[in-house]
Amino acid sequence: MRTIIALIFSLAYEVGTTQIPVEIFAGHERSTVDIMFFKFFKNKEGKNSRWLFFNRNRASIDYRMTQTAYLPQFGFTEALSYNHPGLKGFAPVVVGQVLSWGVYPKAGIQYAHIRKNMTLFTWLVSETAQDPDIDYFLLFRYTPRLSEKLNLFCQVESVNTFPTSSGQNYSFTQRFRLGLQHMSFQLGAGADFNQSGHTRFVTTTNLGGFIRHEF
Repeated sequence: MRTIIALIFSLAYEVGTTQIPVEIFAGHERSTVDIMFFKFFKNKEGKNSRWLFFNRNRASIDYRMTQTAYLPQFGFTEALSYNHPGLKGFAPVVVGQVLSWGVYPKAGIQYAHIRKNMTLFTWLVSETAQDPDIDYFLLFRYTPRLSEKLNLFCQVESVNTFPTSSGQNYSFTQRFRLGLQHMSFQLGAGADFNQSGHTRFVTTTNLGGFIRHEF
């Protein structure tokens, strides 16, 4: 119990001292706001501990919205993983998601490789309910230096849901961002693709531009 209480207080402190990147993406069909960050808890020596916190808050508004269709959607994802050095980046992870259509506790395995100019983060998790959906998430971000004040900003994201009960829909989402980074600002072009269905799939595309800032 003391460990849980200490983690809660540590989490509140770490979030308050973390740089928060906020992305606004304006596409030809919808706009999105996305807040996503990773944060290792610090140990007594001020170094990264084995606990890694992942936070994702995302909302979208469709330009075709009516009172009954194309309604706004949102999702909140919080994840906590224990990263033992002997596992070489792999870690058990617990995930809590609050989406427009429900609340979903999940658990599984995660891999994280986080460096100054490169991030590779992925997990495979399952809902804890009966007949669970299985999620596979992948994020790759690369920001190599181009000049003294300018970096390339490249990000690829894949969000996939595989149902275990018959007749339920699959969902596959890919998001791409390519632009430039100057200090705490990033901006450029982006594209979001989604395929959903079971035997026949419906594909949606959202093309546009993004601006991202770390507050």
